[in-house]
Amino acid sequence: MDIIIRDNYEEMSKYAAGVIAGFVRKKPDCVLGLATGSTPIGTYRELIRMHKEEGLDFSGVRTFNLDEYLGIGMDLSKPYNEDQSYARFMYEELLRHINIKEGNVCIPDGMTKDPEKFCLWYEEEIRKAGGIDLQLLGIGGDGHWAFNEPGSSLASRTRVQALAKQTLDDNYELFYKNAGVSREEMPHFAITMGIGTILETRNILMMASGIKKADVVAKALEGPVTSQITASAIQLHPGGITVVLDRDAASRLANTDHYMHMEKLKEQYRL
Repeated sequence: MDIIIRDNYEEMSKYAAGVIAGFVRKKPDCVLGLATGSTPIGTYRELIRMHKEEGLDFSGVRTFNLDEYLGIGMDLSKPYNEDQSYARFMYEELLRHINIKEGNVCIPDGMTKDPEKFCLWYEEEIRKAGGIDLQLLGIGGDGHWAFNEPGSSLASRTRVQALAKQTLDDNYELFYKNAGVSREEMPHFAITMGIGTILETRNILMMASGIKKADVVAKALEGPVTSQITASAIQLHPGGITVVLDRDAASRLANTDHYMHMEKLKEQYRL
């Protein structure tokens, strides 16, 4: 596991974008797993810049998103700040600004009439695509990945998940409060990739920013593996793992000096 610590959010975002761009350049038809939320916005903006100014080509890339609220679909008749779907977030923050093909974008359908059947289909689509080469992840305030709330099985697959109170509180403040949506009206369920699905990806890129994430980052990376902090499953992943943090998010780690030493060694010997 490579743990990369940068001084601030901007530097963290640029580093993460560089990791993603490296995969795209090395394998132009790679499969990327994408995430929503505030943390990857800076990374997406840097990828857009690289596409427009450096010619980073997404025409052969295929993407799968981690999750979507159940009962919500993208509504282009509404302004961005009133359409709270994760699909709309992805199109506004990344997809419509790059040259990815429409047919290569796969986002969970929050409006599906048969969620259980859809979840099986989503898993099959990932399999038919050859699996995900690089999965981008954040980490929730209670340590969850995607919508795999505390207590989720570490072997779980794509499914419908009831949202925990902390997730509802966090999402209300981030997305719904300013849109005039009440807590009762906001979605209480979501379709999410499972932890088992995520662990089958070939490589993981996890990001975290800010002092509010410091404790849970330390628990996920240095604490015991537990279903109560589903992001701790990162310790079970057998492939390439890169964790990119700003200094605030890294401030509770016990082994910071070791992580920085290892980064310098790898740079020195070009490992």
